[in-house]
Formats: sequence, structure tokens, C-alpha cells
Amino acid sequence: MSHDRYDDAYILSILGSVRTIAIVGASANSVRPSFFVLKYLLSKGYDVIPVNPGQAGRQICGVPAVGSLKDIGRPVDMVDIFRGWRDAEKIVDQALALDPPPKVIWMQIGVRNDTAAAKAEAAGVRVVMNRCPKIEYARLAGEIGWAGVQSGFVSSRRPRLAAGFQRFGILPRG
Repeated sequence: MSHDRYDDAYILSILGSVRTIAIVGASANSVRPSFFVLKYLLSKGYDVIPVNPGQAGRQICGVPAVGSLKDIGRPVDMVDIFRGWRDAEKIVDQALALDPPPKVIWMQIGVRNDTAAAKAEAAGVRVVMNRCPKIEYARLAGEIGWAGVQSGFVSSRRPRLAAGFQRFGILPRG
């Protein structure tokens, strides 16, 4: 698979099928991007597990953090790598050692490691690199356009909401 560009259907199929996400490199610092991603994915109904050896046993966004992937003790659908590209191969090896292995390895913006991706794909695991699940979810759900980001149209007018309750998202309720 080419990792230079992803079809929306591919990203949507991943975000719509995973439920449990381990974020390796999750931070307790509320100004770090990994904190924002963790908080956002929790708000969208995902079961998110922060993985950070320095925070093991403590809570991040109200969720207990673990020191490593092997400490999770339950199946994980997706491993989100919030570490540098040099660490990606080691993290993929750890993820593939889980029983069962995750369905998806996701590498954050700025993280691309083709060797790690090839290992994961050889094991039947889908891979996304150099993307953020928070940004992709918001983009596919139409939320990112509320702020005029990447919508191709920026306006100072307040958007009109249709009558009734509107819920934007890609995950079904329930």
C-alpha cells in the first residue's frame, strides 16, 4: 500500500471499526497535542488507553495510564504512535507481540517509518502514517469546517443549524 495518500474510505473504515485505542506517548500535560487527541477521542466514545511509563498508575483525562503496551492486559484495536519515527519500529514490534495484535497501527503527524509499516502490514495490520486521528475524525465528520479549517471557505458569518438536534460524527450511538 502507498502511504503517501489515503482514501477517505480507508480512514473512515478504520475510525468506524476500532473502539479501543492505545496512545503510546500520551502526555498528562494539557498543552501537548497527545493530550488533546486523547481527550477528543474519549469525547467521541472511543475507549482510550494512555501509554506512558512516566505516568503509569496515574490518570490522564480520568483514564489510568499504563507503562507499556504489554501492561494493558486486554485487546487493543489500534495503537496510535505519538513518538518519533525512530521509535516506531520498536513500538510496532511491541504491538505485534500483543495477543491478539491490534488491527491498526497509526503514526501521528510527522511520524513515518516505512520499515515499521512493512512489518505491520506483513502481519495483516492496517497502517496509517503521518496523520492524526483527531484531525481525520473531525474532517470526515464535518466538524473541522465549523472553524473554516481546510473547508476552502472562510466566513465571519455564524453557521445556521437546521431545526432539530444535529450530531456530527462517524460513530453510531449506542
